[in-house]
Amino acid sequence: MSTRNHHVCSVVPPYLLNAIADSSHNEDHIRESARNALTVHKNYVGKREKRFAALCAPRGSRAAASITRQQSIVPDHMLQHIADCEEVDDDTRACARRDLEHIRKVHAKYQEAQGLRTDSGQKTLTAAEQPAEDSSKTYRAVYDANHDSNEDHLPGKVLRVEGQKASKDESANEAYDNAGLVLSFYNDIFNWKSIDNHNMHVISSVHFGVNYENAFWDPEVAQMVYGDGHTFLTNFTGAVDVIGHELTHAVTEHTSPLDYTGQSGALNEHVSDVFGIMIKQRVENETADKADWLIGENCLMPGVKGVALRSMKAPGTAYDDPRFGKDPQPANFKDFKVTQEDNGGVHLYSGIPNKAFYLASVAFGGYSWEKAGKIWWETMNSGQIPARCTFIQFADVTVDKAEELFGDDAAAVVRKAWKDVGVVRKSHA
Repeated sequence: MSTRNHHVCSVVPPYLLNAIADSSHNEDHIRESARNALTVHKNYVGKREKRFAALCAPRGSRAAASITRQQSIVPDHMLQHIADCEEVDDDTRACARRDLEHIRKVHAKYQEAQGLRTDSGQKTLTAAEQPAEDSSKTYRAVYDANHDSNEDHLPGKVLRVEGQKASKDESANEAYDNAGLVLSFYNDIFNWKSIDNHNMHVISSVHFGVNYENAFWDPEVAQMVYGDGHTFLTNFTGAVDVIGHELTHAVTEHTSPLDYTGQSGALNEHVSDVFGIMIKQRVENETADKADWLIGENCLMPGVKGVALRSMKAPGTAYDDPRFGKDPQPANFKDFKVTQEDNGGVHLYSGIPNKAFYLASVAFGGYSWEKAGKIWWETMNSGQIPARCTFIQFADVTVDKAEELFGDDAAAVVRKAWKDVGVVRKSHA
């Protein structure tokens, strides 16, 4: 494993922030910082829960109709910036000009059909009313949130756009480059184009809040948001597993949306961990048996007793420190308990299916994405995962997909992995 400071941090679960905020071993300013991070966390998780609930609602219902297609639209000003930027290569500028001209024509036709005009005093299109852009190129753009924690002010000031040379802001460069690694993984391994398979554009904001120790995908504005970290945690933009994890939440929206609560919510988090860890292993060129399977390795600052934020290999062993508490993730379904905290334990219980994926990957050998990853990917694209999917339902589909893809022996490997973490069907006498 490389010891570079890249690819080492991950999104911080709420139970860890709670532990930091509640521990008398921490100074007051540290506890206050954790409480502030929890406030932001509750806000964006609430958005995520509502979005997945709307995605899972019956087609034509009020909830389903509330979903906007804002994430498929690149702001005109961003495309204009790319088209005019002298630092961008000719091909990228040409693509931006083409897409800008196209979307303006589409908007004009839509307005004409609806009797709308864009001049002063007349109605303009809302994000929900704008038709989706048809682009053959994925654009990345990174903005500076300027330490503002108000999500209404996102994305901020542009720092770097697709095709532009490196910025003077290292965080912007890391966010830009690592988003590219995530997109390359999905395209190269699964032939999936960007987040939605239609070249959705990837927008990120760095320097969110003051000493904000987390990173997240904001489903309302459809973009990545990164804090700079503080006393315990930092370097989120340099962590490709963070970016892979969070962008996978958006991919899940476009494959099998899973309600963000209880077991289905834990599976939602699990899927993000699975693809985040595979992306990191690909970057590090690690086979399943050689990887450490740590999420957020080296993320904990010196002096903290622990190795990471989560361990997919051994849930519950990532850390044990009076300032953090002990890693609470159970490794077996026998320890699953219904809870109201953390949307029904979505971060807490993701460790159970995480270990099943680890066991299957190691049993297959080679790279994790060659067999286990492909099985999980086909599972998410099968159309057989219900919104309120349980662990056993998810396990059954992975077994079926393993058999379809690789035969009976592969199905037995996957079934054993789930059995080893206690996810088995109850017997009835």
